Amino acid sequence: MIFYSFLQTVHVIVCLLMILVVLLQTGRGAGLSVFGGGGDSLINTPTGSDFMKKFTAILAGTFAFTSLFLTLLANRAGMTSVTAKVRPMPAPQQQQQPLPAPAGQSKGK
Repeated sequence: MIFYSFLQTVHVIVCLLMILVVLLQTGRGAGLSVFGGGGDSLINTPTGSDFMKKFTAILAGTFAFTSLFLTLLANRAGMTSVTAKVRPMPAPQQQQQPLPAPAGQSKGK
């Protein structure tokens, strides 16, 4: 259980770092240039963009690994999701109404 908590912490940190790294990368939208553009100096150099691409790939791989491993650990530890605790609602039962008599016939005969 301690390993699961540690892995969750790593997963959250990787998620936050990946968001930050993706926003720092220059692209068509110019990333974080809205917030002052201070991150441009590292990214505009050829080595900076190569570093950012590799770092993003490492973070993406770590994210995928921790996601899969957390799922495996949760299943083996007997943990359940919130949706598993909700009871399914029974299907509404329709009351059968008598069918109307076909046209041209009356009930009195």
